[in-house]
Amino acid sequence: MVKKMIAAVVLISLLAVAIVQAVDKKAETKPENVNVSQETASMGLKTGAKAPDFELKTLTGETVKLSDLKGKKVMLNFWATWCPPCKAEMPAMEKFHKEVGEDIVILAVNIDPHLDVKAFTDENNITFSIPLDEDDKVNEVYQIISIPTTYFIDTKGNIGNKYIGAMNYETMKQYTNELD
Repeated sequence: MVKKMIAAVVLISLLAVAIVQAVDKKAETKPENVNVSQETASMGLKTGAKAPDFELKTLTGETVKLSDLKGKKVMLNFWATWCPPCKAEMPAMEKFHKEVGEDIVILAVNIDPHLDVKAFTDENNITFSIPLDEDDKVNEVYQIISIPTTYFIDTKGNIGNKYIGAMNYETMKQYTNELD
């Protein structure tokens, strides 16, 4: 009986430690270079909400900051090299990029930069911007659960729409045309 009591106390203690650590992890400060309002953090990213700002290095070594793109329409895509639906939508994104040129900015944020992203983009002739989310900071702020996920951001920096899954060319055109 005493052994069972001791085992129960140890088990409860371990559970308490795990809960405290989980709460402490959530209480950590927000990631560097990512600005999130209290409203966004508590309500999630909804259509009409201000798109959280971020700054990432691209595959070519340049720095891209979302707030610097204010005044332009932005298609913000989250993807990975190992993701079949992500691979499937890349040719349509490239075609769309070539058609719209500088009128619409495509930021395809890669969430697996430890893999050979450069080889993937070279093999698929990708010419649009590929920011690398080295620390999963932007991925977390944008609450990416499934990839690919794409946010369509209007000229004022607000989220106009969100699309989960592989898009075709017509979907990209439709969602960007609906932006202000």
